[in-house]
Amino acid sequence: MTDTLIAPAPKPWIMGIAPYIPGKAASDDGRPLVKLSANENPLGTCAAARAAFVAAADDLTRYPDPGAAELRAAIAAKYDLDPARIIYGTGSDDILHLAASAFAGPGDEVLYVRYGFALYDIAARRVGATPVVAPDSDYATDIDALLAAVTPRTRVVYLANPNNPTGTLTSRAEIARLHAGLPAHVLLVLDQAYAEYLEPEDDDHGLALAASAPNVLVTRTFSKIHGLAAERIGWGYASAAIIDAMQRIRAPFNVTRCGQMAAIAAINDDAFVAHSRAHNRQWREWLAGELTALGNHGLRVVPSACNFLLVLFEGAVSAEAVYKGLMEAGYIVRWLPGQGLGNALRITIGTEDETRAVAAAIRTLVVRG
Repeated sequence: MTDTLIAPAPKPWIMGIAPYIPGKAASDDGRPLVKLSANENPLGTCAAARAAFVAAADDLTRYPDPGAAELRAAIAAKYDLDPARIIYGTGSDDILHLAASAFAGPGDEVLYVRYGFALYDIAARRVGATPVVAPDSDYATDIDALLAAVTPRTRVVYLANPNNPTGTLTSRAEIARLHAGLPAHVLLVLDQAYAEYLEPEDDDHGLALAASAPNVLVTRTFSKIHGLAAERIGWGYASAAIIDAMQRIRAPFNVTRCGQMAAIAAINDDAFVAHSRAHNRQWREWLAGELTALGNHGLRVVPSACNFLLVLFEGAVSAEAVYKGLMEAGYIVRWLPGQGLGNALRITIGTEDETRAVAAAIRTLVVRG
């Protein structure tokens, strides 16, 4: 009798995952393009972080500090936090996955808002939990809809604030109302990847909430305003019990030595962060004005607190046509039909020259139809 060969079968919930698709840097035919698709800092990385990275590369034979003690101390000093309650990972994506892995599984539900970050669906399905999507309010977070979607099976609620890919901001009062309305056993994950782009008065007090509440996790990243996307460094803050659970499944040595040193230098360079924030605010507002002026051609700009704009194409010219036209003109932005945003483009705020040029290219494409 011939044995029947049977290949290993993945869990069914794994096969239900639509893989994350990063922002592209080249055209479909391989031409390099001006990349405005991944929300990277157009001003680069601060000089202090680059120097620290190079200095740390003198000894590549040793494993990095598995506890990232100096990095945690630097983060704690910057934000007045308890370093023992800081967890670190390969980008904030890693921390978001750890949250689902530690607190959800088969039979549980993971809740997030429509047009939320694509990784939330992946994080839920990866652990066999059921993703639940609450309706939005004109592309913004609807707190009442989120609370209405909570069931006895809800274990994790993800909320990006400001939100990616829409750029919308939920107020401090609304965040507090969401937390107050959640059952105590539900983990609220506030994904603050773009928090450093906010003005101080717009801070949602997520870190303060995580400092006092036993069921709140805040995540941050060095990939955006700090310009360290290549090194993939993120961190999170929560109660000791939440961090303890996540540490049990965190991969060891998950942040490189060079990355740790660069991140320490970056978080202490207040001038670079302030300059990046001011540049972003100036050119985000300018681009929003230029594109809003094309409203008679069907363009609508979603109000953004991030380093990008979500632009809706509601007229004769489609988002897909402009996306392809921009590629021909030498620019790549983000078109997201897989997230239900086939009518929109997400455009990263670039340098002054890049921002002026992409605005002119969009104007030409929509005016000529």
